[in-house]
Amino acid sequence: QVHLVESGGGLVQAGGCLRLSCAASGRTFSSSAMGWFRQAPGKEREFVAVIRWSSDNTYYADSVKGRFTISRDNAKNTVYLQMNSLKPEDTAVYYCAADQITRWALPTSSYEYEYWGQGTQVTVSS
Repeated sequence: QVHLVESGGGLVQAGGCLRLSCAASGRTFSSSAMGWFRQAPGKEREFVAVIRWSSDNTYYADSVKGRFTISRDNAKNTVYLQMNSLKPEDTAVYYCAADQITRWALPTSSYEYEYWGQGTQVTVSS
């Protein structure tokens, strides 16, 4: 089992920044990659970013590329999502997720992740 807890969400004005954290506990050594997803009201959950635990490989959704940065601290079992130049359309509940299967390609679909956090709300005002 892997337990994930997100934090760092809040209300910010457009153009502002936030840093989300995802603390992992449990069988974290068995996780291959960590991802961030988001879900806005009335919309499906969408992929945001992913990083491998064992390398610097990352991948971003086009909508956040150049504005968001995913990183990790293996010693703290924590993954971060630095969000800059926030836009109102970034408003959503943000979830982190753990994938325990080693894959050739970085996982970008929600069904590829076995464990999920409870989510943290990010609201960007215009």
